[in-house]
Amino acid sequence: MDYEEPRHKRVPADEAYFIVKEILATERTYLKDLEVITVWFRSAVVKEDAMPVTLMTLLFSNIDPIYEFHRGFLREVEQRLALWEGPSKAHTKGSHQRIGDILLRNMRQLKEFTSYFQRHDEVLTELEKATKRCKKLEAVYKEFELQKVCYLPLNTFLLKPIQRLLHYRLLLRRLCGHYTPGHHDYADCHDALKAITEVTTTLQHILIRLENLQKLTELQRDLVGVENLIAPGREFIREGCLHKLTKKGLQQRMFFLVEESDNEWSVPHCFTIYAAQKTIVVAASTRLEKEKWMLDLNSAIQAAKSGGDTAPALPGGTACTRPPRSPNEVSLEQESEDDARGVRSSLEGHGQHRANTTMHVCWYRNTSVSRADHSAAVENQLSGYLLRKFKNSHGWQKLWVVFTNFCLFFYKTHQDDYPLASLPLLGYSVSIPREADGIHKDYVFKLQFKSHVYFFRAESKYTFERWMEVIQGASSSAGRAPSIVQDGPQPSSGLEGMVRGKEE
Repeated sequence: MDYEEPRHKRVPADEAYFIVKEILATERTYLKDLEVITVWFRSAVVKEDAMPVTLMTLLFSNIDPIYEFHRGFLREVEQRLALWEGPSKAHTKGSHQRIGDILLRNMRQLKEFTSYFQRHDEVLTELEKATKRCKKLEAVYKEFELQKVCYLPLNTFLLKPIQRLLHYRLLLRRLCGHYTPGHHDYADCHDALKAITEVTTTLQHILIRLENLQKLTELQRDLVGVENLIAPGREFIREGCLHKLTKKGLQQRMFFLVEESDNEWSVPHCFTIYAAQKTIVVAASTRLEKEKWMLDLNSAIQAAKSGGDTAPALPGGTACTRPPRSPNEVSLEQESEDDARGVRSSLEGHGQHRANTTMHVCWYRNTSVSRADHSAAVENQLSGYLLRKFKNSHGWQKLWVVFTNFCLFFYKTHQDDYPLASLPLLGYSVSIPREADGIHKDYVFKLQFKSHVYFFRAESKYTFERWMEVIQGASSSAGRAPSIVQDGPQPSSGLEGMVRGKEE
């Protein structure tokens, strides 16, 4: 059945309303992300008595105050938006149609948490050290990451508090850009933007360091045969899939480009390429030469990919090996509403491998992701309700959708603790439906990877443009690599279009 918004609900037309609604939606997701640590992970380590007391104190004394602050902030935004959407008499231009006062008060208050944010580097480092020393903690950590509530690598959630500040800055810039200087909400929003910019400027270098440490930690956990990947001065640059020419033909391999500090090898201008069983360290004569080599290396990778459509098949080529498809993967591409009835039960046996990590997706999609792409992804996160079209019917399904880490996560409502489905978007293109698609609705965008096509409908022009913007922004690496969408055989069937979930 086609889903339509209840007609009695008043939806203000002002763009500011939709910006505030985005603040609310993403704040709800952010609180759920914090609860992965403050509620779920805490419960797991306390139950098994797996974490040293000093680490427990360090971790939760830093994260708990931040969590409590944002709970209060969320309540304020919810109450204000409820008034904004309320009876018509509450919509005279006045105190109900503004958010700047709440934002200003809370952005100023966030300054008081700077010392907590600054210790997240220490928290991440000490947590990693403790998991190496304590086998019980390591076991609990690994087991917890297999739980449905931990839908991203666990240490990713430790980055969320600082990343959230960048989102506040982004949305405040939008509000200030929307309002005229004479608007009754402009002054407060302008001052709130100034306050949060001061905080983000102070923490920017910490976030860069945290993102690098988190990524190296994630890779070291996922890779077999690579040890001591985390080292002072080592910086992640790019991960991705290449085909190595061997006697048996082209064999698919994952490569990891990592830059070393000059002091690490006592040789200037070094950079390192990691493969599963091999490490190659090279040095250029000057920093400029090093930068040119690295630029050319990345260019060569992209050139090799873009030539994939026309290059003739090599004699003796063999099919590339790949991890087997998980038996419990369920496609979103059900034929109609009736075909979706029994899907949820098949999800209860959650897979033993999180199939949406960038390393896993790069393998299946035959692509790569850079440090710049990861940084862009931080700025391109979004949450909210969307309508998803059934494949072979005219029906639409309402879902709570979270876009983070290059992946769409699907929930029945924003109150759910874990996603029912996920769709990694590396390699996907986002566009407006064509006439041939037969979509006769407003605010619809189309996601496509090869033959896998999905249509999603937003509630407003602003929301539609935001979804288009964040998906394009975070998938920029895919957009720069035309060969990701190829006609020839390639090892990408394991994840493309994979979504688990129940349809109604």
